[in-house]
Amino acid sequence: MPPGDIDKDAVVKVLNQILESELSGVVRYTHYSFMVYGYGRIPIVSWLRDQANECLTHAHEAGEWITHLGAHPSLGIGGLLETHKHDIGDILKESIEHEREGLQLYHDLLKLVEGKSVALEEYVRGKILEEEQHLGEVDKMLRRPGAVESVAGHDVS
Repeated sequence: MPPGDIDKDAVVKVLNQILESELSGVVRYTHYSFMVYGYGRIPIVSWLRDQANECLTHAHEAGEWITHLGAHPSLGIGGLLETHKHDIGDILKESIEHEREGLQLYHDLLKLVEGKSVALEEYVRGKILEEEQHLGEVDKMLRRPGAVESVAGHDVS
């Protein structure tokens, strides 16, 4: 159990927001995988489904932390936006926005547990690392072949 000096209610609130966001990622990436057409379909669908599975794993981890803290996981799901834009570029841009929102939640959690719970701090730092790497990969996927500069600006995190 983490030390008693964390604000359990605040931590659980953010963990539930993470849980809901990750569950919406499962739905989002699964939907995207259905909407890919063209020559590059197979590897892109595979990548999108891998992202859906990663979101589900992250949701499981957040839910386990919530119950570890003696609280109740949310049955909610984060926002789902259907833009009806199914070009791979549009899908990836939407993905960046979703991932940035999730990354912010992990940063919010880090602020609550930093220096107070080694276990929670290690958990959230690992998620921040994964999300920042994922954002970097999506940014690279959006670049034209041969382009070096980020399309998302100087910092994708």
